[in-house]
Amino acid sequence: MPLTRLDIAGYRSVRSLSLELGPVNVIVGANGSGKSNLYRALSLLVAAAEGRLARTFAEEGGTPSALWAGPRKRHESPRLTVGAELGELAYELSCGVVPPTPTEKGVFDLDPEVKEEHLWAWSGGRKVILMERKDRTAFLRDQGGARVRFPTELWSSESVMDQLGEPQRFPRLMEVQRQFRAWRFYHHFRTDMDAPMRQPQIGVRTPVLAHDGRDLAAALQTILLIGDTRGLLDAVEDAFPGARLEIHRTKETRFGVLMHMPGLHRPMAASELSDGTLRYLCLLAALMSPRPPPFLALNEPETSLHPDLLAPLGRLIVKASRHSQLWVTTHAEPLARVVAEGSGCEPVRLVKTEGATGVEGAHPLGLRVEEAVEDTE
Repeated sequence: MPLTRLDIAGYRSVRSLSLELGPVNVIVGANGSGKSNLYRALSLLVAAAEGRLARTFAEEGGTPSALWAGPRKRHESPRLTVGAELGELAYELSCGVVPPTPTEKGVFDLDPEVKEEHLWAWSGGRKVILMERKDRTAFLRDQGGARVRFPTELWSSESVMDQLGEPQRFPRLMEVQRQFRAWRFYHHFRTDMDAPMRQPQIGVRTPVLAHDGRDLAAALQTILLIGDTRGLLDAVEDAFPGARLEIHRTKETRFGVLMHMPGLHRPMAASELSDGTLRYLCLLAALMSPRPPPFLALNEPETSLHPDLLAPLGRLIVKASRHSQLWVTTHAEPLARVVAEGSGCEPVRLVKTEGATGVEGAHPLGLRVEEAVEDTE
């Protein structure tokens, strides 16, 4: 189920924005244009499916800081909405702040309050409701099409997806949950001198690289063993001409990365490699996973990379799009250009107008004209 459309409203710098998505989606824009906010909004869907919604908001500074801080329509309550269309299915999550109560005033005011949640299916050009949530109550369609009321009061700070006791009774909702959980996001590879990837690590079969790259050596060895071995070696040669990758295994079954560089008489260990070289090896492991995800998101993958690595990275992204839908946010125009030339998918350019993130060429606030007229405050 590819992600065909993304709708965001009321989230950080995004007043209202809709994107039609393809197999490769490169998001470019100036600093502060809102690229990372779109990336974060996507990750909220995964957090909802995994039961980490409250924790994710807390790590971002709490729900109040995640809400649109600009002008609102008269009598409009502050809330954020993220919606995704997945083929014939459409899911939408709306959150606001926790209302104060006499007993809990100010205790958990960073938590989100899930106001509404919906799941629809397109049938004959119209939406059929499969799940509808209002505050702590929800109605769902079971596998036979019967309308069923959720048996207990919902936990207000998490999604219905995480609270289903019998997910097999509601196969379409379970399908969406599984899809979101299978998505992968990479935005920070730890490369400081104390980073785990710089030290030999216990090696186990690792088809999916950890989000921070700590199991890099095992992930690369797994590709060499059960993945596209030739492709990985060719990708290393493309990025580092004349270099050769080796995964060293110690007697204690610990794995470490070694790079044989042209002109040097000994290989360079991970502890000696530059941040950019290690980050690129992480990108190789993420994009060449033997278990490719349905959706893979990279946030500013060009960080710390030498400009000469942008073209090889672009070619790697295009190749990965044969197996996964790609989302890439980047400042690097050369990277966006290589991906566009290789995939035929033009980048989406973001602009900031009056504090609101929008798509270049669209209405400044991302609203339809009739909606903009009604915006009175």
